[in-house]
Amino acid sequence: MRIRWITGFLDTPSRVAEPFWLAVTGTTLSARRDGGVFATLVPAAGDACLRVQVTGAGRPGAHLDLHVDQVPAAASEAVRFGATVVVDTADLVVLRSPAGIAFCLVPWHGEAVRPAPVTWAGGQSSTVDQLSLDIPGRAYEGEVAFWASLTGWAPVRSDHPEFGFLSGGPAMPLRLLLQRLGDGAPGVHLDLACDGVDLEVDRHVALGATVVRRVAGEWTTLRDPAGREYCVTGRPPVLS
Repeated sequence: MRIRWITGFLDTPSRVAEPFWLAVTGTTLSARRDGGVFATLVPAAGDACLRVQVTGAGRPGAHLDLHVDQVPAAASEAVRFGATVVVDTADLVVLRSPAGIAFCLVPWHGEAVRPAPVTWAGGQSSTVDQLSLDIPGRAYEGEVAFWASLTGWAPVRSDHPEFGFLSGGPAMPLRLLLQRLGDGAPGVHLDLACDGVDLEVDRHVALGATVVRRVAGEWTTLRDPAGREYCVTGRPPVLS
């Protein structure tokens, strides 16, 4: 399976957080699709890699879409690696990883240009940079092996023992962070990279976010207006 593109989805019961994410990312909202359920956050330049879904119920969260050439063949391969099919509509397949992380396989429509970071009035630049796969500790090693096999991307260890990552290279808009949880349910959250964490966090707070915790010099965890947690990190936002 060749992953051609990756998209992060913000899944929310209502549209309450959409203005916040448009302001945070400097994007505009596309026309809504499927009765208003789906929309794309369109960057000023480059191809979109972030979308929203109105779920109507449940907790706010996130999931990822992997864009491939042939969805049925990719789904069969994912099942061989250990995934479970939840919904199969031929041109879109919803699956769960062995640890229970939801993801979709969707057709690739030629996306190829990674959006550039946005520079803000404070002088700092930021971009949505990675999707964190939050994995219960007992399932971590098997889940890393699953995602590495699924994507074909080699796992890389971080300086922090609870983190590793998978990267599809500089053309891919988002990398996958693999976070080992002590406890808790599996899930996905978004991370933004920036070159001025304090300035960027202040900008998010002014737009309606709430600070949850700070790790000095590295990242800050926040909640958006819907209550969904995400992180602002000190990873360089430059395209590389």
